Amino acid sequence: MQIELNGQPRELPEGTSVAELIADLPHRGVAVAVDGVVVPRSRHDQERLTDGARVEVVTAVQGG
Repeated sequence: MQIELNGQPRELPEGTSVAELIADLPHRGVAVAVDGVVVPRSRHDQERLTDGARVEVVTAVQGG
C-alpha cells in the first residue's frame, strides 16, 4: 500500500500498524497523526494504516 509520511510517498505492507511504522524511532517524544488526527501512544499497536493515509510523525527536540 502507498502512504504519505511527512509529505513523502512510502510503500508499506498492507495492515502495517503505527507502532510498526515508527519502530526504529525513539519511543519517547514521538507524536503521530494519521489523516490529521493524533493517535495516542496507547493505540499505536491497534491503529492500522490504510492505502492513501497521510501520516505525520513529529519528534520532540530539546533546545532553546
